[in-house]
Amino acid sequence: MAGSSFPAWSRSVEQCATEFGVDVNRGLSEKIIEKKREQYGWNELKKVDGKPIWKLVLEQFDDLLVKILLVAAFVSFFLTYIDGEQSGENGLTAYVEPLVIFLILIINAAVGVWQESNAERALEALKEMQPEHAKVLRDGELIPDLLARELVPGDIVELRVGDKVPADMRVASLQTTTFRVEQSSLTGESQAVIKTPHAVQLEDVELQGKDCMVFSGTTVVNGCCVCIVVSTGMNTEIGKIQAQIHEASLEEDDTPLKKKLDEFGERLTLVIGVICVLVWIINYKYFLSWEWKGLLPTNIKFSFEKCTYYFEIAVALAVAAIPEGLPAVITTCLALGTSKMAQKNAIVRKLPSVETLGCTTVICSDKTGTLTTNQMSVMQLVGIGPVPGSIRDFYVEGTTYSPYDGGILGWSGILDRNLQTIAEIAAVCNDAGIAYKGTQFRATGLPTEAALKILVEKMGVPNVLAQAKIDQQRDSGEHLSDHSMVKLGCCEWWNLNQNRVATLEFDRSRKSMGVIVRNAIGKNRILVKGAVENLLERSSFLQLKDGTVVPIDDFSRDSLLAKLNMMSSKSLRCLAFAFKEELDEFDTYNGENHPAHQILLDPVNYANLESDLIFAGIVALQDPPRQEVKKAIEDCREAGIHVMVITGDNKNTAEAICREIGLFYEGEDLTGKSFTGRDFLALSPEKRIKVLSGKSGQVFSRAEPKHKQEIVRILKDAGEVVAMTGDGVNDAPALKLADIGIAMGIAGTEVAKEAADMVLADDNFSTIVAAVAEGRSIYNNMKAFIRYMISSNIGEVASIFLTAALGMPEGLIPVQLLWVNLVTDGPPATALGFNPPDHDIMRNPPRKSDDKLINKWVFFRYMIIGLYVGVATVGIFALWYTHGTFLGIDLSADGHTLVSYSQLTSWGECSTWEGFKPAPFTAGLRTFSFDENPCDYFTAGKVKATTLSLSVLVAIEMFNSLNALSEDGSLLTMPPWVNPWLLLAMSISFGLHFLILYIPFLANIFGIVPLSLNEWLLVLVVSLPVILIDEVLKFIGRRMSDAERRSRKLKSH
Repeated sequence: MAGSSFPAWSRSVEQCATEFGVDVNRGLSEKIIEKKREQYGWNELKKVDGKPIWKLVLEQFDDLLVKILLVAAFVSFFLTYIDGEQSGENGLTAYVEPLVIFLILIINAAVGVWQESNAERALEALKEMQPEHAKVLRDGELIPDLLARELVPGDIVELRVGDKVPADMRVASLQTTTFRVEQSSLTGESQAVIKTPHAVQLEDVELQGKDCMVFSGTTVVNGCCVCIVVSTGMNTEIGKIQAQIHEASLEEDDTPLKKKLDEFGERLTLVIGVICVLVWIINYKYFLSWEWKGLLPTNIKFSFEKCTYYFEIAVALAVAAIPEGLPAVITTCLALGTSKMAQKNAIVRKLPSVETLGCTTVICSDKTGTLTTNQMSVMQLVGIGPVPGSIRDFYVEGTTYSPYDGGILGWSGILDRNLQTIAEIAAVCNDAGIAYKGTQFRATGLPTEAALKILVEKMGVPNVLAQAKIDQQRDSGEHLSDHSMVKLGCCEWWNLNQNRVATLEFDRSRKSMGVIVRNAIGKNRILVKGAVENLLERSSFLQLKDGTVVPIDDFSRDSLLAKLNMMSSKSLRCLAFAFKEELDEFDTYNGENHPAHQILLDPVNYANLESDLIFAGIVALQDPPRQEVKKAIEDCREAGIHVMVITGDNKNTAEAICREIGLFYEGEDLTGKSFTGRDFLALSPEKRIKVLSGKSGQVFSRAEPKHKQEIVRILKDAGEVVAMTGDGVNDAPALKLADIGIAMGIAGTEVAKEAADMVLADDNFSTIVAAVAEGRSIYNNMKAFIRYMISSNIGEVASIFLTAALGMPEGLIPVQLLWVNLVTDGPPATALGFNPPDHDIMRNPPRKSDDKLINKWVFFRYMIIGLYVGVATVGIFALWYTHGTFLGIDLSADGHTLVSYSQLTSWGECSTWEGFKPAPFTAGLRTFSFDENPCDYFTAGKVKATTLSLSVLVAIEMFNSLNALSEDGSLLTMPPWVNPWLLLAMSISFGLHFLILYIPFLANIFGIVPLSLNEWLLVLVVSLPVILIDEVLKFIGRRMSDAERRSRKLKSH
């Protein structure tokens, strides 16, 4: 298909016109346009249909933990309904348990749907980059505002300064001497690119090498041209990027934490199933009995009531085993993490990214705008000395377009005649400006020329009174107003003294730009700036420090070329300044009516006009590295994070910047470490993997979107957790594919921001390192509260299992367990997210992606803790029934009847006991009596014992949260007050427990009663040992860790 596969860049204009059936001077006819529309469609990006809302909702329930909860909720609802039908009680309070579970599932599903429905806005941002109108030639008539979506391949389009390119087009002819396009957002190049109508020799060439092509979404910054549309819609480069973004979004993996929680869910399902079966096996005799007659069972008896009772216990087990509050606590902790990161200028768009950051092993960074400022700056000024051959160096501070950003080192403030000439040429032979928007200074026009104007502002003017006035304006802020051009006082002063009467536009053959200026007394001169070698070749004279003009000799020429070579080796872009005073027929030139004007109409004559020049000096410019990047690279190296640079810029510039930021040391051999995108893809798959597995720094230059994606994909397949940074449209597919996509907030395009997981508000690479440290801290804290919640759930399971295994009445009912898991455990678990980070958090290597959330030792620890929770909750239940006192604490004040342990464990046979008449007892304001049915003492009468069990469970879990402050650190070295939020959370949880105990309405819902002071004392006595038990286990853990470290050291030696 011609619109997408024809290599227009390597074909002549005539061949392109023939291919697309168009006359460049007339454009397409209406009849041909209709045919092409049918063939190629509209010039717009395809709208990708998102998932329907019903499918998104269903996907939220495709999780094992959620499925278990769903089953538990339905079973609970069914059993509650049956119980209500049999007892005649079917009020809303009876359905609290299933309703709460359903509410949790609905909230989780709503959050998931909301997150996913916002996932593809990057594609919409791409569409905003496309212009709405274009200037098109059709049937010999120029249509000034045709809708861009109506363009078809073969259309003839005129482009001017400021236009946004509406399609991928082949340049047919230039209407100005030069034509430049800003395409850094697409290709990553740091400078505007000169376009030409001449074909490229090679068909297989990267985007940056297609000098005769302009691409959809890029911007014209200089000149005017006529183009032939060659690709529209999804066939354009920006269309291909949309397809890549969509493809990358389909490859999104679960975060490391999600994978671990899914794995945990699978194990939990197995454990719950086994325990539920065990409970039924242990207690089958209560609902199923038979007699053997020979080999056949007879007289089979089945109790549906008892069967459903133990089914309810199984449901209670499921509720106890699942940490229902975990999703809410994780979401809360991640939200708190995003708040902390926002304070450090890292704006997280997707919550799970906070945790993923903590295990980042590779950072793939774009160069332009990420490691560098994406603002051209003059780094060095070279003036001529007092004698031929002598050179003066001045180093310029500052890396932005702000006139206040730094000064000139070693500057006396006095402008000699040579420096005045340099300042004059930089200010007058210049079409750029500086705009102020928000808090940022931005270039308008060519970045190189904008940097020269900032240099002039730092140099000043020779007129003392004028300089004083300029300084006064700056101090008052008069030159600044939002969304306006900045008043550059020094540049204006030079321009007021020189009236510009003609411009000799830049062209690629002579590599220079000149202006003819007239001063106040009517004297004309030519001021020129351009490539150093070209201007030196066309210079016959040299201006010395005091302004004296002398013939340029070989020594002076060689000195300047040596300086040029030295600066170029540092990847500095060098420009020379020269002027000419004897202009012959142009001495009196004053505009278009002058006889010599005809000479200016042909650019071929410009080189002759710019001959016999007087050479004045050189400036060296660079898109400089951010000052803080070098330290950030060192921090990454220490933290075990591998840094790669992937850029669209040329190889030499990329390597020079990488040396400057410390990714490579000076003189390091870059064989096997520096590749162009094409060279890398030319390697065999095995060789690519080998290259990327190296742990030293690496740089990939001239990289296109497909190269970036391939690098990220190989790294992910190798098990690396990849963070990709970028700011351009060309970065978007890789940002989407990476585990963490990080976009620049200031210089970044909207496409990059929407594709990213995180946006840097300050465009600062070091912010990424700070965010990684924060991510590691958050992950450690999340591990703490996940382990805390899981250990608490193990305790609840142990409690229910022991109750069922011993045959005692049910101590904890599902609605109480739900309350503990969701409400009581929630505040301490959330507060554990505020644990202070370890001091050496960025000195340790990244955790492995298969690092276990709960290793064997930690699991054993929490099995011990869980067993104690089970023993303590079941034990205090049994104590109330069997003992009047315990450790001197009187429990008989309420007047309840004591029973033996054997009676308690065979309470189901209570109806056969002779003379069993329990006495009434009081609990709070209520009195419980059992005259009608003495066996109710073990059902309705267990309310006090159940309350004691629930209170012990709450108290133990509060004390256990103190154990979770550190995995192995003792409370003696990490006391509770290191995290005051935890102490506050414990107070809130106890407060909530008191609320349901002492407010009658809530107490009835949860089936509990108020406790006396003595009973609270018993609760504390039974609960506090959990701290001592875990302290002993932590001590053993520390000894094991020390032994493991010693073993590793011995192996390393």
